[in-house]
Amino acid sequence: MFRGKNYKESVKLIDKQALYDPQEALALVCSASKAKFDETVELHVKLGVDGRHADQQVRGAIVLPNGTGKTVRVLCFCPPEQVDDALAAGADYAGGMEYVEKIQKENWFEFDTVIANPKMMGTVGRLGKILGPKGLMPSPKAGTVTPNVAQAVKEAKAGKVEYRLDKTNIIHCPIGKVSFGAEKLFENYSALITAIIKAKPATAKGQYIRSCVTASTMGPGVKINAQKQL
Repeated sequence: MFRGKNYKESVKLIDKQALYDPQEALALVCSASKAKFDETVELHVKLGVDGRHADQQVRGAIVLPNGTGKTVRVLCFCPPEQVDDALAAGADYAGGMEYVEKIQKENWFEFDTVIANPKMMGTVGRLGKILGPKGLMPSPKAGTVTPNVAQAVKEAKAGKVEYRLDKTNIIHCPIGKVSFGAEKLFENYSALITAIIKAKPATAKGQYIRSCVTASTMGPGVKINAQKQL
């Protein structure tokens, strides 16, 4: 694989065999960032569970203390009487069937998060095959199906992130931007890793956190010592 000069320079800063303490790892990610834009910092956590079993699913959502650094566009499906509240809370779009049709007919995706009142799930359900594969389908577990749509909108705008296992039992989740600096990134990291630990399934056996790696968008991965999470 071809690697650019900046990437090769960044790799020199990191010992690929080492397990770094979280604060040190995040400081390294920041110093290794060479891109001309504000890179997103992600956490990749491999868990000792089997997500094929319903009782070993790990999924949830959390509002990061320092947000994600990303402007989140929110689409809210709600009854007419909640539209004004949703918009006042910061939703970019709020309504019902008109947005279902816009997505179906125009292939419209000018949003990053979808929130829905439970009363609207019959309507939103028509979009399951479209929103599902994109990871945009609202869900009670993620707190995106709720009667209190205004609160959910505020949380989404404040930097709420959803974490869930992929098919290889790894959670991939953003924890901020390089410009945050190591301290704020560590605060976000701590909040996320605590939530993941609390979400450990009762049926999970053996070592729960198998590996933990952080990296910026264009930078190399840095391994975190999973035994020193906090």
